[in-house]
Amino acid sequence: MPLLSYHSALPLDLWNLPRALYDTMTGIVWYLTAFVAATSLFSETPMAIQAVSAQYLLGLGVGDITGPVVETNMMGYASLDQTDTGLHMRQRSRAFIIADAASPSHRVVFINADIAMGDTGVRRSIVARLAAQFPGVYTDGNIAFVGTHQHAGVGGYLENLLPQITSLGYVKQTADAIVAGTVRAVQRAHASLAPGSLSVGNTTILDANINRSPTAYLANPAAERARYQHDQDKEMTVLRFDDANGNARGLLSFFPVHGTSLYGNNTLVSTDNKGMAAFLYEASVEPSTMPGNTSFIAGFTQSNVGDTSPNTLGAFCESPGKEYHGLPCETNHSTCGGKVQDCHGRGPGFRISDFESNRIIGDKQFKGAQAVMSGPRSPHAISSLFWHLAQVGVFHSLQGDAHLQTAERHPSLDLPRRYGLALLTTCLTAGYSFAGGTTDGPGALDFIQGDNSSTPQNPFWEIVKGAITPLPSATQKACQDPKPILLNTGFAHFPYEWAPSTVNVQMLRVGNFVMLIVPGEMTTMAGRRMREALRAKLISSGVLGSDAYVVIAGPANTYGHYVTTREEYGVQRYEGASTIFGQHTLDAYIDKYSSLVPFLAENASGTPASDPPPPEQTSKAISLQTGVVFDSAPIGKKFGAVLVDVKTSPAYHAGETVSAQFVGANPRVQYAFEQPSAGEYVFDSRSIGVRPVEDGALRLPPFDKIPVAQNKHCGYSFAFDLFFPFIPFLIMHVDDVMRRPQITGTSTVTISWTIESGTPAGTYRLSYFGDSKPLIGSISAFSGVSSSFTVAA
Repeated sequence: MPLLSYHSALPLDLWNLPRALYDTMTGIVWYLTAFVAATSLFSETPMAIQAVSAQYLLGLGVGDITGPVVETNMMGYASLDQTDTGLHMRQRSRAFIIADAASPSHRVVFINADIAMGDTGVRRSIVARLAAQFPGVYTDGNIAFVGTHQHAGVGGYLENLLPQITSLGYVKQTADAIVAGTVRAVQRAHASLAPGSLSVGNTTILDANINRSPTAYLANPAAERARYQHDQDKEMTVLRFDDANGNARGLLSFFPVHGTSLYGNNTLVSTDNKGMAAFLYEASVEPSTMPGNTSFIAGFTQSNVGDTSPNTLGAFCESPGKEYHGLPCETNHSTCGGKVQDCHGRGPGFRISDFESNRIIGDKQFKGAQAVMSGPRSPHAISSLFWHLAQVGVFHSLQGDAHLQTAERHPSLDLPRRYGLALLTTCLTAGYSFAGGTTDGPGALDFIQGDNSSTPQNPFWEIVKGAITPLPSATQKACQDPKPILLNTGFAHFPYEWAPSTVNVQMLRVGNFVMLIVPGEMTTMAGRRMREALRAKLISSGVLGSDAYVVIAGPANTYGHYVTTREEYGVQRYEGASTIFGQHTLDAYIDKYSSLVPFLAENASGTPASDPPPPEQTSKAISLQTGVVFDSAPIGKKFGAVLVDVKTSPAYHAGETVSAQFVGANPRVQYAFEQPSAGEYVFDSRSIGVRPVEDGALRLPPFDKIPVAQNKHCGYSFAFDLFFPFIPFLIMHVDDVMRRPQITGTSTVTISWTIESGTPAGTYRLSYFGDSKPLIGSISAFSGVSSSFTVAA
């Protein structure tokens, strides 16, 4: 039986270059949108599930981690304009615990969170809370905190300065929600620990990803490329969790595709295609259970995602009136008329909406995992002895003077030699091309991808960049060559650290299944080299046999940005320019992870050497986000009053959308985390949902006692969960044709529900619960309800 295809890469998309705003002293705009987080089905029969013969203790849990869904910059594209106005899908953390039945304290915890990337500060808080509640059980070494890399979540939670720029600093509400919900997910997984078994399988998924930097990929050696059919990985690996009777409790899948199905102009908080896949799978298993309350947990994890895109139709020029409008973008630089701004990737649902593209890419992953889970099973394929379970989590510096030894000669480099090998150096900065963005999220100003010239197109940036971060030294320039340095973030320490210089390098092993928990985004070929090198090391060291499985998961724990091959780095597209530790980054990671292999052996003793963990930054964090001053209702109206009602006739049918608009209040007034006992959606301190009307009587609060029947989706178009567009009074914001004044404190809430197929016929109402804050006095609760409407069979 064939093994997995061992090729993965580390994805790392971050933020679009801002519009450089250097205002007070020179009148030049200083804000720089620095890292863009962006920046059919199966052609092969799924590989037979390979079963584990021994039993483990398995625990699975989920927790809501959705932060403030209005007035907060979104994490991913790093666009100042992308401030959230509502909710498309709630963000969640899904926790998977694998423990030794004979020694339950020996365990690993894999957290798959619907966030853009793992963060050192958030992870530190999660580990501290779990370690305090479960002393000696959950530690820094056995907890992996992995982001799905979606680009539509609430921002402001990373503790370093650079990703905080567009969110106006640190947003504590966002970080608190992620920490609280993730801890809750692990608590639930811990409480559900029960005997069970594991198995693994894989399948091929076509038309769910493309390579967004194909010219960089082509720079890799032809002989190496010839070993692979595609210029990005198409294999999905699925780890199945069964109970003691062989019934599936959940799954953890690994497949590389960027969370950029939803574009940078989207302002609804969402989980993009990975979260959609998880929702679709969980709903298919427990169709009558509310999202987030299912006992079956489906985790969809990123792999070597760096140069992948879900916008599978390719990149085209959106330039009305220009001769190149509708034509493919220029290949090498992804430009239209010499600029990147009009070059956009198109998803499979482009003609309908990016929400439809999101659904399609999510559905492909859902069906891929489903095919593996329902496929044939062959026993005894995975090592069953539990002492093979091991975990290693250590910190390593990858900046400045962190030298490493590799197995390659570099005669062209004038570097010291040791044992006949080059002594290489990593370093920390960002290049010009990262400001050009990607075809998933173009950058700003005059930056383009593939710019590795020593002189930028616009000499203005040579002047301005020194006012933002320190100018690079000759050593830095040589270390980063051929990257022209735009932001010298490794030497920017004011008012606190701009980027991490120390990353968490972690490996988790269960039987012959090894997970490389990578603090960044590996490109396709970088991931393939990494996976193959570590698999070869595991086998040659005698730690594992030829049945070894190796997967990559990331971006995790710390966000160390991108990892490209040296050849791709030389091309300096977005991914290479965002490989902040320099051209030897991949060599460094292979070296560091290889050094951990002996500690995964069954007879291993001691602990690996570690640099000190990075100092915490959150206590120094700056936040310029203003609080809610007050809420007010229009004259003659009360909070919760219906402004635009539903249509009471004729009856609605599946596929149609029903909506109502209410007098609202700012959801940031009083944010309450998920109520474990709630039978319906909990939105901030209150809830929004669709309720059936029974015997003509409206059922009102307490909201945590009211079920929402089978109707789980309030949304726009293909928006699952809720659609909650909010018009903040602090900003002159145009939403379609609505404009709200700055000074009145009024706002509106629109609830829309696209009726799902299979919805029971009957009479329904839309309900809205919220909290309002007066200028003077205490916060008070209110509710609103639409007129009754009917849904036909």
